[in-house]
Amino acid sequence: MEDGMEDGTRTPWVVGVSGASGTPYAASVLRGLLAAGESVDLVVSRASRLTLLDETGLAFRDAHWRDDLAAWLARGADGKPDAFAGVDVSGVRYWAAGDLAAGPSSGSYPAKGMLIVPASTAAVAGVALGLSKDLLQRVASVTLKERRPLVVAVRETPLSGQTLKQMVALDEAGAVVLPASPAFYAGATHIQDLVDFVAGRALDAAGVPHELYRRWRGEIGGGAPGVPRAG
Repeated sequence: MEDGMEDGTRTPWVVGVSGASGTPYAASVLRGLLAAGESVDLVVSRASRLTLLDETGLAFRDAHWRDDLAAWLARGADGKPDAFAGVDVSGVRYWAAGDLAAGPSSGSYPAKGMLIVPASTAAVAGVALGLSKDLLQRVASVTLKERRPLVVAVRETPLSGQTLKQMVALDEAGAVVLPASPAFYAGATHIQDLVDFVAGRALDAAGVPHELYRRWRGEIGGGAPGVPRAG
């Protein structure tokens, strides 16, 4: 049983995974939250299951979600199945995307906030318009109305004018719109470094401590190949 579940003190971050490409970003965010000792409520959209299967070869099944999640979080961005072996997923609670009676669908359910990683343009539109076609969109609407942090990691390129307007609407509603845009000053030498940079910036926006990437220290050349990564 998750920490605090028995006495009602558990206050999780909700992580919503939409159908956009970028399931390694979601895995890195989830690992970062768990490493920070945070509890997580997970919502995996129907479309994201297809993306996960396409990008990793892994299925995500309601009846076997814990085993499937453990296999997913163990996989590196380069496809190695045991790059992060042993991730403890006991702090995760899973809610089916079609369960609109789930705990996080209500503002009275205790939650710290929500991260949508990755966020498709359909998810951006649904949240910006206040729709609740599935649990992911409903929780995002609840997060905004309760004035809790909402981080939306948009993964799409190029962006249409309509999507740009919807992103502005999200910003005006109080969300952090965070394009999944890796940077290179942190000394990336591997695809996982680029993924972790985006995940780390999402966690930064949520105020969750982590050591996923090397921070800028004001030193030119600090990200050059061969320079050790600082914690």
